[in-house]
Amino acid sequence: MATPPRTCTACSARTEAVRPVPSAPTILLVGASRGLGAAMAAEFLGRGWNVIGTVRAGSRTALHALAEQRPGRVRIETLDINEPDQIAALRGCLAGRTLDILFVNAGTTTHDQAVRVGDVSLEEFVRVMATNALGPMRVIEALQDLVPADGLIGAMSSGQGSIANNETGMREVYRGSKAALNMFMRSFAAREAACQRAMVLLAPGWIRTDLGGPGAPFTIEESVPLLVDVLLSKRGMPGLQYLDRCGRIVPW
Repeated sequence: MATPPRTCTACSARTEAVRPVPSAPTILLVGASRGLGAAMAAEFLGRGWNVIGTVRAGSRTALHALAEQRPGRVRIETLDINEPDQIAALRGCLAGRTLDILFVNAGTTTHDQAVRVGDVSLEEFVRVMATNALGPMRVIEALQDLVPADGLIGAMSSGQGSIANNETGMREVYRGSKAALNMFMRSFAAREAACQRAMVLLAPGWIRTDLGGPGAPFTIEESVPLLVDVLLSKRGMPGLQYLDRCGRIVPW
């Protein structure tokens, strides 16, 4: 008998319950409304996975269209990672679920990407740092117990978060926020070392998305399969690694 509609406290609107394929693994993609997140959701679906994806409230997204194309395989939840109450509500909605991969893709940048850190407004600095570093870690801390020992926890970083590789400057606040995310994940990995769980920070490269802009050298279509390959290859390999789109180690 079909599962009745449910109301999730993490969502602003009533959603239809879905029945995932029981034997398929599940990924939770935080920040899957468009761009890389939506494309990663489609790629995982194509590889036989069930997808739980989060979007912010307010509009129809590419993930909604994907859910209509693949009924029963995509579950959509509403989440703003800067709202702790919504993170807690999502944790309640997912109680009892197993997440084979938990991956946080959500991120942002400054409105003026050339602004120097000494010139950025406090409001803008806090917005970028909270979205790119604090929010992802709050999600990971809240949901980590849903990921089994042989699962994977990861977040979308950037090559611009590498301190060692920063020889050009520019995008200073964005760089700082991704370096902060990297440091927080290293602290988390050190604290949770006894769990022997796989963890990854992904540096996808400069990709043509709303965030990357039209001048980026790589397309979503050529990049996303590589990113998914890296995540799948990292499963079962304990410890945290900072990797690029080809699985190569990025210096901290």
